[in-house]
Amino acid sequence: MDQQIEIVGYLAMAFLVISFMPRQLKIVRIINLVGCILFVAYGILLGWKMPIIISNGLIGIIQIYHLIFPKKTA
Repeated sequence: MDQQIEIVGYLAMAFLVISFMPRQLKIVRIINLVGCILFVAYGILLGWKMPIIISNGLIGIIQIYHLIFPKKTA
């Protein structure tokens, strides 16, 4: 079970790092959101580690907000 938990952590880390590679902001936000979701799951699997859960949960909410309400360019 510990190995499976670590795999979730490594996947979350990979999505976070990969999210900074695309040039399109929407793609960055989507990939980062997946990473945040995985980090929240990782925090839960580690035994409810609240700093991991709260920080990534909030970042995920911000990403969702910006995906739903994109900034209008002039």
